[in-house]
Amino acid sequence: MKQMLTTKSLDAMPPATIKRYEVRDHKVNGLHVRVSTTGAKVFYTLVRPNGARRRIKIGPYPVVSLADARRRAMEIARDVELGEFEKPSAVSEASAETLGETIPKFIELHAKPNTKDWKRTESVLHKFDGLKDRPIDQIKRQDVSKVLDGIIANGTPTRANRALSAIKKLMNWCVMRGDIETSPVALLRPPTREIPRDRVLSDDEIRTIWHQSDAEGYPFGPFLKLLIMTGQRRAEVSDMRWSELNLDEGIWELPASRVKNARLHIVPLPPLAVDILRSLHRFLDSDFVFTTTGRSAISGFGRLKERIEATLPENTPDWRFHDFRRTASTGMAKIGVAPHVIDAVTNHKSGVVSGVGATYNRYTYFNEKREALELWANELTKITTERSETSAGRKSD
Repeated sequence: MKQMLTTKSLDAMPPATIKRYEVRDHKVNGLHVRVSTTGAKVFYTLVRPNGARRRIKIGPYPVVSLADARRRAMEIARDVELGEFEKPSAVSEASAETLGETIPKFIELHAKPNTKDWKRTESVLHKFDGLKDRPIDQIKRQDVSKVLDGIIANGTPTRANRALSAIKKLMNWCVMRGDIETSPVALLRPPTREIPRDRVLSDDEIRTIWHQSDAEGYPFGPFLKLLIMTGQRRAEVSDMRWSELNLDEGIWELPASRVKNARLHIVPLPPLAVDILRSLHRFLDSDFVFTTTGRSAISGFGRLKERIEATLPENTPDWRFHDFRRTASTGMAKIGVAPHVIDAVTNHKSGVVSGVGATYNRYTYFNEKREALELWANELTKITTERSETSAGRKSD
């Protein structure tokens, strides 16, 4: 297809439906734009140095403007006519960077500015280290499938889904930049069907973990108790800052920068949580509540999980720290807390307040959230003291 290219017509070009298509410029001979299935547009020009047809990449639109593309296409055509095209100064399509070179750029330029859990993305992409020396435009769908098969064979099928998601984001970013024409993994589907988790800790499990937190001491012990008590996400609790807390009013104000849905979140702290926080010592010149160095928040949750599991019965079903959050939600529902209040406590997007209202009404359902968390803290006190009270009653009998 040939037409007089304009900025307006370039902007209006729809993504390709099945495979990329080309539109040739009526004004400059050889200049054309390729449009991929993702909507990315890249300028090329066709020339015939020494009679051999060659396609030269100019660059992605709109990073390269139409005027720049036309000027560059004419410069290349001039070099061909003058026999200077093969000189070192001539412009030709550079060889693609390797995957190992692309990943750090993707993390620095895209993941860090746009994703809160960019470290996890970076870690997952290391699954493809076997392809790190391969030019990005030479990676095939089959190559990625083999890596995913290996992850599944290691007994971690859900990690294969995460790996596919990460490599898809990287490849789409490369397409957007014009580094590659199409994503080799665009048609790949998650290799494993995931079943939503519904694990909720039993009262006995809550009791055991609560008592283990006493044995752990600072910083992991109080961290565990607040994780169970507040129903917030693990990273939100583990990275808690003293500057976020107003213990006199019993308020924890989570800034949008630390929340998954990028929305400021107010957590009313029950008296039990306030007492725990008041009992903690503070590192000099450190804002971290839970830390071993004063310079960073706690880590090593895998080892913490192993220590907890050592105190649980051998037949205990698999659990994760995120299950504490579901346990808190379920526990509040059992004691009569309304679903929309539970959503407000856990800061779910499914809550009834969103948009501008969520931005300006910082204390939406504040009183209801405070009541819900105090009821849940009281219920935890009953659960965690039940065994000792029962044992005491038996002794007195």
